[in-house]
Amino acid sequence: MEQPLVSIILPVYNAQGQIARCLQSIRRQTYENLEIIVVNDGSKDVSLPVCEMYARVDKRILLIDKANSGVSATRNLAIEMAKGKYLQFVDSDDYLDPNATRLMVEKAEETQADMVISHYFRVENDKRSEKAERKKEAKESWTEEGEEPPRQTITRYGFLDEGFYTKEEFAKNLMKEPASFYYGVMWNKLYRRDVVMDHDIRCSEELTWSEDLLFNLEYIRYAARFYALETPIYYYVYNPDSFLASRFTIKNAITTKASLFTYYKALYEEMGLYEENKLQIYKYLVSIAET
Repeated sequence: MEQPLVSIILPVYNAQGQIARCLQSIRRQTYENLEIIVVNDGSKDVSLPVCEMYARVDKRILLIDKANSGVSATRNLAIEMAKGKYLQFVDSDDYLDPNATRLMVEKAEETQADMVISHYFRVENDKRSEKAERKKEAKESWTEEGEEPPRQTITRYGFLDEGFYTKEEFAKNLMKEPASFYYGVMWNKLYRRDVVMDHDIRCSEELTWSEDLLFNLEYIRYAARFYALETPIYYYVYNPDSFLASRFTIKNAITTKASLFTYYKALYEEMGLYEENKLQIYKYLVSIAET
């Protein structure tokens, strides 16, 4: 199969502890026809020097350094610069399976899908032992020699069966879990750049939470063909202290969901599916998204 160019978009903000692992996972993809657009969003740590080091050794990396403006504006800048047939998004805390891009592109090319969605892994550190907690409270280093690091729990997520979906089928299945990360986030999906550009689909710079879902609802409105990949290709590293987690409050969630409800309703009315799904859409308003 001819390898069409894929633009992988990576926003970076204060990710010094994770950025090397993330970039390595992108560079080690078995699919090699990549342009890797790394946008440093005004990091105050050593993220930029780390990115510069990788850009020197991998000519596929295009590194942009700019003042801080938020993840949505950062992604939008990268979208404007992208040249690939497909767009893939990665968050700097996370990392990819080596076959992630290859598997998604193969299905997109075989089925002419406008979007490929995949299962993913959630990575979470287990709670530390009572001994470790005591050491933490005493401000001792619990990772000193002889002490084991926290174990990780890796859980698989995703609910669509492997296969091709029409727009109507895809939208109906969304109603199984309308508030899930699986549908809402951008990092477990492959998008056609021409669909994004032709319909001027961008990340909302007004929303501070769930902006990925708005992007996806707009994209689904104009896409026609979908493929679900059961193979998990992405490792989402849950961090309760992350900026994303800090923005999640009940009040913020309700306000944002009320705004997104308009987009849900318009999409389903357009397809003639609103009446049969309105109870699920209303349920979305009162549900708490998976975090």
